This record gives sequence, structure tokens and C-alpha cells, in this order.
Amino acid sequence: MLHNSSAPRVVRFIPYARHAFAALSVAALLSACAMPKHTDAAAPAPDPFNPAATQLLDDTSWVLSSWKQADGTVRPIPSIPAAGSGTPITLTLSTEKGQRHASGFSGCNRYMGSYALKDGKLSFGTLGGTRMACATPGGQIESAYLQALTHIERTGVQMRAPQQMQLVLDNGDTLTYERNAQ
Repeated sequence: MLHNSSAPRVVRFIPYARHAFAALSVAALLSACAMPKHTDAAAPAPDPFNPAATQLLDDTSWVLSSWKQADGTVRPIPSIPAAGSGTPITLTLSTEKGQRHASGFSGCNRYMGSYALKDGKLSFGTLGGTRMACATPGGQIESAYLQALTHIERTGVQMRAPQQMQLVLDNGDTLTYERNAQ
């Protein structure tokens, strides 16, 4: 009978091959499950004019922080909270009673009405309000502010710090709001 001397070597190799194959399989599975790591701070900021971002506006409150006119000049905003005096111009968007309700302070009076979020744009229905007369800087900007809310062309929302909302008007003006923590 012929004796094949290579047969016993193959038999001895098979257990080692199984262990090596199992180890390689485990390593491949672990590396496939590893998630790439990056912090939110390193990620690029999302596009604030993404239409889906406006859906984040429900149940938020905002303070008008700047009004940049189309020609690049900045319109003075009375009672900016950082100045520490007076009441700031505000906008609150609520769904508390099952309907979208807007309210706020417009410089002299309180205002309220309905709002809609459609195709990435914030828009307002008829806004009503109190009717006090004010000879203050707030009273001087109030009419223009309320008129601006009826001429929104684009809405931008940034919910990463600093949280801001931008309303770009059809005349090119941009109203920028800071998120109110209330």
C-alpha cells in the first residue's frame, strides 16, 4: 500500500484554518459595525433656507435682533434685549390649542393672528392687535414691522447655536430673530 505523507499535514492544518477564519470573520464584522465619529460642531451647518427647516418653527418664541434693509443699511431696532431697556419686539408661534397662532409685541402694541408654514415659508393671516398710541421709537417702527410680516418671500431657520430665524422680505430687507428661551 502506498502511503501518502501529505495527508496527515492537511488534517493538522484544518483546525488552525478554522480558528484563523473565525478570527478574521469577527474582525471584519466589528470593523463593518464601527460608526464614523465626528462631532456636531465639526459638521457643516445645515442650509437655513431648507424648506423642511421651517417645520421646526412650531411652538417657538423669537426676539427681533436686527433689520437689514435691501441697500445694506441697518434699521435701528428699539429695545434690543442686550441694551437692557424697554420691551423687545417679539414673535411667538404656538400650536397650543391645535391651531397655529402667532402673537407678540410690535414696539408699542401686542399683536396676534394665525400663521402658516408652507413650501418652506412662514406666512401670516390677518394680524390684529391693541391700539395704543406711542410716540416712542417702538411706536415709530411698529407699522413698518407689522407690514413687513405680510411681505415674507423666504424663511430661514437655524436651530444650531446661535438659534436664529431670518425673514427675507419681497423688497430685499432681512429681519433676523434670536431664539427666546421663554
